[in-house]
Amino acid sequence: MKTAVIYARYSSDSQTEQSIEGQLRVCKEFAERNDIFIVDTYIDKAMTGTNDNRPDFQRMLKDASKKEWDYVLVYKLDRFSRDKYETVMHKHELKKFGVKVISAMENIPDTPEGIILEGVIESMNEYYSKELSQKIKRGMKENRIKGIYQGGGIPYGYKVVDRKLVIDENLAEIVKFIFNEYLNGKYAREIAEELNNKGIFKNNKIFFVNTIFNILNQECYTGIYRKDGEIFDNMYPQIISQELFNKVKAKRRVNQLGKQSLKTVYLLRNKLVCGYCGKPISSECGRSKMGKKINYYKCTGRKKFHNNCIKKTVRQDVLEKFIVDLIIGELNKPENINIIVNKF
Repeated sequence: MKTAVIYARYSSDSQTEQSIEGQLRVCKEFAERNDIFIVDTYIDKAMTGTNDNRPDFQRMLKDASKKEWDYVLVYKLDRFSRDKYETVMHKHELKKFGVKVISAMENIPDTPEGIILEGVIESMNEYYSKELSQKIKRGMKENRIKGIYQGGGIPYGYKVVDRKLVIDENLAEIVKFIFNEYLNGKYAREIAEELNNKGIFKNNKIFFVNTIFNILNQECYTGIYRKDGEIFDNMYPQIISQELFNKVKAKRRVNQLGKQSLKTVYLLRNKLVCGYCGKPISSECGRSKMGKKINYYKCTGRKKFHNNCIKKTVRQDVLEKFIVDLIIGELNKPENINIIVNKF
């Protein structure tokens, strides 16, 4: 008796377990009619067939190398893939292990004519997928032109009325407050703390620094929404002026100079902890009053947790030279040289 595994998939969250159950039932009935014994099943839920980034699909391909079954049984070929190139590539890979893909619903004969029919079906699957994608994109663009809300997260400061976004006046005042306070020199952490202390929350959760920055980054508050290189101006009612948004954006760019530390090679990054409070030591980059860039290491206890740690910042070049010299000194000790030589 020939053996097979079943691969089942549905592509949208709007579909349900019933889709999988139906595929499994049809495949099992096909296997029973054709004296094929099912040894395992592989199932991907809410995963698109336009690429192979699917956990159980990849697991199935890997397991095929064990050569423990003869077929991959699918409800239809589009469950296996909707990309013709990947379909051919993975079928060829399975063929090396003596495994063939069979469709339970598409009567494809094992003849030269069947090869043509299978190729046509696979091409139609890819065509359908791409045509559907284009239709969806056209529909979404038309909705954006009409200013119709299309689902997803609602930016803080808005609410949905009759499928359109309108300003929530109470929340909009908080958005204005955040932009103006940041422009006037307050840090995001200070703004978040002030809002939390006043009992003002976002979706019943306290404000974090990242929450503030996420709001400051939303150009939609100016009434402008950018998508695929196009600008739509009737989706989001304006809460702040474009001038205010641009000034905040410019100020953020200046304040982010310290993040240049990410572009600098720090030998001790993620390798240090504070000897006073036990918190990690982070790498930092700042500017002197004369505008000179300075790289240093700083205790995150003082920076983020305000735990009154007495650890002072240390310049990068000073600390790294000290550590490197210390390591070289240890490596040059005879007893340590003998350990290294004997180990390797």
